[in-house]
Amino acid sequence: MLELHEIETGYGTGQVLFGVSLTVPPGACVSLMGRNGMGKTTTVRAIMGQLPLSAGWISRFGDNHGQRPSFEIARAGIGLVPEGRQIFSNLTVRENLKTFYRLPAGQTGESWNLDRVLALFPRLAERLEHAGSHLSGGEQQMLAIGRALMTNPKLLILDEATEGLAPIIRHQIWECLNLLKQDGQSILIIDKNVDAIAKLADHHYILDKGKVVWQGDSISLMRTPDLKSRYLGV
Repeated sequence: MLELHEIETGYGTGQVLFGVSLTVPPGACVSLMGRNGMGKTTTVRAIMGQLPLSAGWISRFGDNHGQRPSFEIARAGIGLVPEGRQIFSNLTVRENLKTFYRLPAGQTGESWNLDRVLALFPRLAERLEHAGSHLSGGEQQMLAIGRALMTNPKLLILDEATEGLAPIIRHQIWECLNLLKQDGQSILIIDKNVDAIAKLADHHYILDKGKVVWQGDSISLMRTPDLKSRYLGV
């Protein structure tokens, strides 16, 4: 589904990633964790073609033919929920969702459309004709996830899935992500809630200063108590 092999990239002359490798198998949920500034969002930008690689390669759905424009990567089947949500604040909830609709390409199972997204997030159905700027932070995050699902992605990437949200909204988001996983959606998720991620994801990678310093399953994550203090604490 997705494979990063020893990628290196950064901004201008400043290198951020140093040989990062990770894999997201089909139907799996994989997490990428680490403190702020360790390279998580840079990794997402590299995956989406927003940053050129100086070394290594990225295979998306079996294609590792070098750098591709971001729009081609999105069309190939990657749906992104970016950090900060980045919804269109001047468009209504309905317009935000319908603008991003794309027919599924070679996928089995039920496809995503407006009705299915609203069934997943009933709160958005209540706010359907409201502008994005009139939504709460939690509603905007629901909209950002729904918008990505409207592209019928093979792989869903969430950068800071529940950052800054109220506890009750975070709980709702985790429940929805669990439903997506049960439905077979491939997911790469970034978040700071270790306990919630351990319940959701199958495999975990921890970044520190642009390098993968640990990887393993949820049992290993929770049985290695010093990981939080060494690599995940504030």
